[in-house]
Amino acid sequence: EEGHTSILRICMSSGTSGAYQSAVLARGYFLEDNPTWEEKIHIVDSKSMSHGSGWLILKSARMREAGADFAELVDFNETYKTNVKHYLSVDDLDHLIRSGRLSNASAFVGKLLRLKPIMTMKKGKGSIVAKERGRRRVLEHYVSEFKRRVDKEKTDFIIIGYTSDMTYAENLRHKIENDTDFHGDIFIMQMGVAVGTHVGLGALSMFFMEKGNQKDNILINEVHGLTELKNQILGK
Repeated sequence: EEGHTSILRICMSSGTSGAYQSAVLARGYFLEDNPTWEEKIHIVDSKSMSHGSGWLILKSARMREAGADFAELVDFNETYKTNVKHYLSVDDLDHLIRSGRLSNASAFVGKLLRLKPIMTMKKGKGSIVAKERGRRRVLEHYVSEFKRRVDKEKTDFIIIGYTSDMTYAENLRHKIENDTDFHGDIFIMQMGVAVGTHVGLGALSMFFMEKGNQKDNILINEVHGLTELKNQILGK
């Protein structure tokens, strides 16, 4: 009735949310009475969380405004959805214990060293990929990884998310502006209730499009953290 000729639905990762399955089910019900829409409705499992799927939505809207058609939007999302890079740091380790992503022993070491776990999405699910001491090092990690990984051609904007501390997010934006050659838009957005409940106060996230074939390596950070713990215990 409003003149729409196609529907593109970009959902949060099926590995963490039931939104994708619900959308697929709804599409099936709709097609029972409207079979001619078979090629006009596409559901994307973004393999992303929170502002990661939001990054794809905003990118798609910008492409649509620039003249991309439905097929081009579908192709872009399905081709590059796993290249949307997520970083999420957590201040309160107790939230990761409750979610099963961190053991009590690891949390004890983390609190002792003031470690901030940094998570990303791997195969549609959250994984801890680094641990940094204090917020300053978290910001340095974000910017360093951004400079190394960013796909400059496809990243015309960055999304920074926060749960409770907007100043923390502003500090990250200023560091990106001062320490990199990125000149696109940087949007600061508060995380939603569902994600915020799981990661707690003081969480900070960052989203952009990375180049292909990038790998995450947690081993270096874990060894560094354990070495520091040993030195503190021995009084070095």
